[in-house]
Amino acid sequence: MKRLGIFLSFMLCFMFAVSAEDSKQEAPVDSLQAIQQSSFESNLEISKAAGDTAYVREDYATAASIYEELLQKGVSAELYYNLGNSYYKIDNIAKAVLNYERAVLLSPNNRDYKANLAIASSKIVDKDESSPELFFITWGKTIVNWMTSDQWAVLAVSTFILCLVSLMIFFLSKKTALKKIGFVIAILTLITAPIFNYCSLYQKKKITNQDTAIVMEPSVTVRSTPSESGTSLFVIHEGKKVKITDNSMSSWKEIELENGEVGWLPTEAIEII
Repeated sequence: MKRLGIFLSFMLCFMFAVSAEDSKQEAPVDSLQAIQQSSFESNLEISKAAGDTAYVREDYATAASIYEELLQKGVSAELYYNLGNSYYKIDNIAKAVLNYERAVLLSPNNRDYKANLAIASSKIVDKDESSPELFFITWGKTIVNWMTSDQWAVLAVSTFILCLVSLMIFFLSKKTALKKIGFVIAILTLITAPIFNYCSLYQKKKITNQDTAIVMEPSVTVRSTPSESGTSLFVIHEGKKVKITDNSMSSWKEIELENGEVGWLPTEAIEII
């Protein structure tokens, strides 16, 4: 009876969590809204087809214009990738790198996106000067990039549900073998569910933080203070990826390079990834 009470407590906590999450969801759309959404998606596909057609015709400027317009309606890793390809073909390396970075940010496990980003990055003047990472950090990032934030979240919830089912088997089963299996699975899932949840939050944080940018001007002087009268520290060129360390001013941003160099540059010189 005591075991059953413990199990029911677990189930009540889970049901409360699910009901709380459901309460945050929006109300279902009515039939007219569904039709409008379907029509929008159809028009989007037609427009994307037009962009793809322009790209195949080697009219890359037109293709880029179409993809840019589509991205005003909603972001998509594939559209960013296609836009990056279009800009690369017309030798606009800075915008190619920017859009490849955005594609990789939304779909970190896509090999084509990462491969094209590496090719475009090899064309920029300023090369990567970051220090080699410790092997376990590299492995950790590789594992986290296996899936997107939403995919990790689904895996985390599924693992938690499996944990509850395993606990049910452990508490209610009368067979020793089943009780042992339920206990082992419950322990494993209790450990892995928080890890999967962390991976989801990490991926989401990368998208929402917006603390990296690409230099869009041919060259820009980084200064010691947020002013044109500040001392010139160094010069960076288009396509260079920088980390924004101070975003408090509208016209100037403090940035940091991989090698630790820090300085200020005009906001219009960069574009947020």
